[in-house]
Parts: sequence; C-alpha cells; structure tokens
Amino acid sequence: MKEFLKRYRHAWVLGYFFIYVIWFFLLNQLTADSFAPLYHPLDDYIPFCEWFVIPYYLWFPYIPLTVFYFFFKAEKKEYYQLTAFLFIGMTIALITYTIWPNGVYFRPDLETLGRDNFLIRLVDIIYQADVGTNCCPSIHCFNSIGVCIGINKCVSLKKYRGIRIASVVLSVLICLSTMYIKQHSIIDVVWAFVLAGVMYLLVYTPFLARVFGKKKKNLETT
Repeated sequence: MKEFLKRYRHAWVLGYFFIYVIWFFLLNQLTADSFAPLYHPLDDYIPFCEWFVIPYYLWFPYIPLTVFYFFFKAEKKEYYQLTAFLFIGMTIALITYTIWPNGVYFRPDLETLGRDNFLIRLVDIIYQADVGTNCCPSIHCFNSIGVCIGINKCVSLKKYRGIRIASVVLSVLICLSTMYIKQHSIIDVVWAFVLAGVMYLLVYTPFLARVFGKKKKNLETT
C-alpha cells in the first residue's frame, strides 16, 4: 500500500474536480435568471444541426479518459502540464462567470422544429440539464483544445499518428458542436481559443516547462 501511494501520489491534483463541479453547478443555480446575454450576428449564419450533438457528448469521455491516460502512462511532467493547463484555465473561466454571469438565449424551441428523432432528444437532455448560462469562455471548447495539445505533445503518443490526428478532428468537431446545437455563441468559442493560447504560453513555454520538469524531479527524489 505504501508503495502504491508513493507511486500515485500525483492523484492529489484530481481533487480539483470536486471544487469545479460544486462551483460550476452552484453558479448555474445562482445565475439561471440573471445573466448578460451573448450574441454575435455570425450566430445567425450557423444553423441548428442535431448531428453535432454526437461530438458534443463525446466530450464527456474524451476529457477524463485523456487525463487518466496521462495519469497512468504519460511522463509526470506531461501530466502536470496537462492538468495545469486545464485546471487553471477552468478556474479562470469560473472566476469570469462569477464576476460576469453570461449566457445564451437563442436556443431553438425543439417542439417547433418540425422534426423529432433520437438526436433531438439528446439535445433536449442537454437543454434540460444546462440552462444556457456560464458560457464565455466555453469550457467545452477550452478543454478540448487543451487535451488535443497535450495528446499531440505526449512523448508516448508520438508514434501513434492516428490517435493524434483523431484528437485534432474530434476537438474541432466538439468546438463546432457547441455552436451548431446552439449551446454557445461564436463569442464563447473565440474566447476559449484566446484562453487556450494564454495557457499554452504559460504551461508549454520552455521556461515553465523546465519549472514543471524540476517539480517532477523533486517529487521523484522525496
């Protein structure tokens, strides 16, 4: 047991998920009836398409499975870089939602679409579970970008070109899905990319990469 705890002590970072879930859902309750509406004229040119609910749902296994792969298989430095990218960025997003509650109001009325199918019902589940607040920047998009960067930088995955390409394709589809099922405005997606760019500079620049590398060495020697 002692050896197991020593080997996987980096699991402490994953405790952030409890903080995130509580914070996010509490904000959803508090801001459900009062938020700054987000809209850009380009949103009108993006049609509702229920087929995009498929990549939208794929986000839910995509993010945790990637994190768990990095936890068990990747180098510790890569694991800490990925989790720092995701968790710091998500915290910035949550702080933004807290200070500036925002959301979308242009989701379609699924009852009047003139069609009904399994995908429409899947969209309806999302609409019922998420009231359309706390959108900018989009965590859905931000996390997809983050894990895509992590996968494409992971040493143990360098030889698996198919996995790296698949991660890019899936991440792009997830970002598009947020707009095509009208869960997010294009504004949310743009700011997710901006936030991801900032986090990339913070986490993956040579200087900070050395900092994370030193942290890994210190943990391994203690």
